[in-house]
Amino acid sequence: MIKVFQKLPDSKSILQDIYKYRLSGNFNADNLLIYDDNLNAMRFLSQELNYKNSIDLVYIDPPFGTNNIFKLGSTMSAEKDSKIAYKDRFSLESYLEFLYCRLVFIRELMSEKGSLYLHIDNKMGHYVKILCDEVFGRENFINDITRIKCNPKNFKRKAYGNIKDMILFYAKSGQYIWNEIKDEVLESDLKKRFSKQDSKGYYTTIPLHAPGITQNGESGQEWNGIKPPNGRHWRCSLKELDKLQEAGLIEWSKNNNPRKKVYVNECKGKKIQDIWEFKDSQNPAYPTEKNRVMLRRITAMSSNEDSRVMDCFCGGGGFLQEALKLGRKFIGIDESIEAIKLNQKWIKESENCLSSGNIALINKFIIE
Repeated sequence: MIKVFQKLPDSKSILQDIYKYRLSGNFNADNLLIYDDNLNAMRFLSQELNYKNSIDLVYIDPPFGTNNIFKLGSTMSAEKDSKIAYKDRFSLESYLEFLYCRLVFIRELMSEKGSLYLHIDNKMGHYVKILCDEVFGRENFINDITRIKCNPKNFKRKAYGNIKDMILFYAKSGQYIWNEIKDEVLESDLKKRFSKQDSKGYYTTIPLHAPGITQNGESGQEWNGIKPPNGRHWRCSLKELDKLQEAGLIEWSKNNNPRKKVYVNECKGKKIQDIWEFKDSQNPAYPTEKNRVMLRRITAMSSNEDSRVMDCFCGGGGFLQEALKLGRKFIGIDESIEAIKLNQKWIKESENCLSSGNIALINKFIIE
């Protein structure tokens, strides 16, 4: 398997290769829909136009190397006479080279604040992570997000039911955009968690110590006649502990350990974890269509209003639509004419809320 990765082309040579076709269209538009092979398109954007280091967020849902042909109207159960959306025919070696070349250009186009969310399945995901580590650096790996994609399956194959895929989250640098969004906490959960009550209202308590021993510094020192439990240290300074005590925000446990009171009105939601449940439509317009709420979360968390975002495997354009709704500028690329037609359809339907110069279709033409 190591030989597979050793055969990958050098990243410098990939960046130096010239584009095969020029692109033609209104590049002054805020949003670009490009009908072309995405490698050629990204080369052109990087070499001919000023798009290097300009994209704050890239979401891609590339082929998974399934060796299948995907048709319009459904996923794997489309009618025989349905139009072909795209062909996913690769050997492992050709697939890895195909994706690696595109990852190199994706990084080239990303800003220092940029993030990549790469949607992939569990059969290819582990190989793809190695590619991403090579292109972006292991230190820029942020999360491997498990996405529950469908209801439980009941098949006869000797295996566990497959209800998940994965999203690899990488940054170009430590400066990546991060807009913290919280999951809503249900009323029933609040009652269970904040079960204690005093004159100020319902509350819960959290430890004031954390794992780890402090060799030097006050976080391992005695406070109020006690030291942190063995193998732990104070979470805050001794002065902060005094302030909490004075404010009546410390409750002592049965084991004589101080715990901080947290009231229900301080709860702004739950931190989003790395297991998401966003099930896809059973009747998609395009076979790779993904859950819109999930795409909206990604866009909101990892880009700002007026950020430029990109999906270079844009399919039916779900990510582009959600980005536009949130005030982002997009670049969408696809070589499937059926994908471009679907995008043109929703763009036309949105004309009432878009100025005529807002979105431009970019085509390729052969260099003579």
